[in-house]
Amino acid sequence: MIHPTAIIDESAIIADRVEVGPYSVIGPDVAIGAGTKVESHVVIKGPTTIGENNHFFQFSSIGEDPQDLKYHGEPTLLEIGDNNTFRECCTVNRGTVGGGGVTRIGDHNLIMAYVHIAHDCIINNHVILVNNASLAGHVVIHDHVILGGFTLVSQFITIGSYAFSTMGSAINKNIPPYILVSGNLARPVSLNLIGLKRKGFDSEARKAMKQAFKMMFHSHDSLSEVISDIGELSYQHQELAIFHDFIKEHSESKNGVIR
Repeated sequence: MIHPTAIIDESAIIADRVEVGPYSVIGPDVAIGAGTKVESHVVIKGPTTIGENNHFFQFSSIGEDPQDLKYHGEPTLLEIGDNNTFRECCTVNRGTVGGGGVTRIGDHNLIMAYVHIAHDCIINNHVILVNNASLAGHVVIHDHVILGGFTLVSQFITIGSYAFSTMGSAINKNIPPYILVSGNLARPVSLNLIGLKRKGFDSEARKAMKQAFKMMFHSHDSLSEVISDIGELSYQHQELAIFHDFIKEHSESKNGVIR
């Protein structure tokens, strides 16, 4: 299962049923879980831990030093969960001491070709990053987010669950859950209705989300008033609690909430 041309450091921990293709390089302080497949010409540098049943396609660079001038060789980490796919030429950097020291990727994510994930990013579960999407440092992506091709996300941005960006979006503000954004710079367009239907949100929940969307993006009320109004609505529709809490948490952050 290990091609003879692959170079694997003697300190690396390789579990059962791991495949490593031709000319791939596995460095020191790397641990790879069972069932993971590493295609040809992949470089994985440590300290990096990789869970089970992941798939790394050719020419990916995983666990390289962060692209941060404040980084001076500290032993920071990259943690990857289970059942993720990294397509051709993905680049994923480890964390920095100033950013918590860890870049973390959860489970069941699809990272398409030429995607860049910078230092200290946190990606939860069931996320799709389409070709050439790029995340600057300290970006947080919640569950079931889809970022369209060539989406650019500025540093210290958080994107809420079930959000969606169209191709070529440039995101410089925090994106609440359930929202579809588009443009350079990105602006809220609508709810991510197709995604919400596919994920099983019923018509009553979607109706409440539409009402909250209008409160947030189509009214002239202050953000504090909107937070209060959506908070009252969330008592009737639990699905809105995540939307309300996100806006409340990020309303006074440096980047603010898209509106």
